[in-house]
Amino acid sequence: MSWRLRVVHSTGFAYKSPVTSSYNEARLTPRSDNRQNVIVNRVETVPATRSYRYTDYWGSAVTTFDLHAPHEELEVSGMSVVETEAGERPTKKVTWDEVRSDYVADRYDEMLSYTGYVCKNRQLSSAANRLAKGLEPEDAVEAVCKFVNEEMEYVPGTTGVHTTAVDAWVERKGVCQDYAHLTLLMLRGLGIPARYVSGYLHPQSDAEIDTTVEGQSHAWIEAWTGGWWGYDPTNDTTITERHVSVGVGRDYSDVSPLKGIYTGGGATDLDVVVEITRLA
Repeated sequence: MSWRLRVVHSTGFAYKSPVTSSYNEARLTPRSDNRQNVIVNRVETVPATRSYRYTDYWGSAVTTFDLHAPHEELEVSGMSVVETEAGERPTKKVTWDEVRSDYVADRYDEMLSYTGYVCKNRQLSSAANRLAKGLEPEDAVEAVCKFVNEEMEYVPGTTGVHTTAVDAWVERKGVCQDYAHLTLLMLRGLGIPARYVSGYLHPQSDAEIDTTVEGQSHAWIEAWTGGWWGYDPTNDTTITERHVSVGVGRDYSDVSPLKGIYTGGGATDLDVVVEITRLA
């Protein structure tokens, strides 16, 4: 069964002194793919700016804009209406030999490589190999996600946007970004291509129509086992109609909702507000 969701995401920066110019890019536009269809999307700013869009290297939609008048705050809001369906696994099951073939290693090299967030760790790679023993690649993905879900404690505020997977593992605490990074580290250690997904999650499986609730910016993973498919390690669940995907990449740095450069004093992030409404 499909859902129709409206998502409003507001974020921005406050500056310690007036900024004379800033150059920014926002990833606030959901993806249109075989699981979801974007009906309406707009990205607006205060102060108002002129913007243009492009699709980045990873396939995410990016809205870019620059501002050359003095300003002390920059507010950015994205509004989207999206039809979603539950995720499906690839119809073709592949073997470990196929997943670890030279073709796959070359084709998905970037989703097999370690990064600043997803750094190599012998202990976690060994744990992944123990979990995957005797399992097919698809089942190994689910086993790793379940392991991360059980070993980690979801505690907001214990980690930040710059926390690595290993840092979060040491504390055994974190949020969805950390769960996703840990899962990517372990899957890549197994030789399974895996990528980071940013988006939103409606918190209620029995959501009432036309009722607006506080939504969540969320993160999960997609793995390649004959095709790309998603799993949410934070909630230990497959991807449902409540998940709205926005960006994909190697890790969080490829999909951050708002980033840019500016001339002026220091900046602090404004509060992030996500409102989500089930329309149908």
